[in-house]
Amino acid sequence: MDKKVRRVDRKIDDKEALVILTKGEYGILSMSTPDYEGYGIPLNYVFDRNKIYFHCAVDGKKLDYLRSNNKVSFCVVGHTQIMPSKFGTLYESCIVSGLLSEVDGDEKRNALMLIIEKYSNDFVEEGKEYIKKLYDKTKVLRLSIKSITGKSRKQ
Repeated sequence: MDKKVRRVDRKIDDKEALVILTKGEYGILSMSTPDYEGYGIPLNYVFDRNKIYFHCAVDGKKLDYLRSNNKVSFCVVGHTQIMPSKFGTLYESCIVSGLLSEVDGDEKRNALMLIIEKYSNDFVEEGKEYIKKLYDKTKVLRLSIKSITGKSRKQ
């Protein structure tokens, strides 16, 4: 995976970056508009086997921008702590880049179940019904990871 990090003293290995990605609650999906303007949106997600899944409505800006350019990045920030006296912040983060595409069928159902298990684990049975009810009103997008970098300041 990608190893380009300017502050090599803060670089973390892929394994640590994947832990941040796995444990994160949300991240920022960054895309480009057809006019080459940046577009970032905070999203819930689930990471599974070198892929990140998101759910969304059946139409909207994400889907419009995806159709014009499927190259994206996704940033997750883990634990942070402001250090006022040091004019700095303790942090951990990872950034992935890759290709975004829509999925359907079993992959879509599996991704939706993974999202239910991550965010509503005490309501899995209700989540299954929710998926059945809204399946056709939901899109699932897959980010196939091409590269990952991670950084951390621990002291």
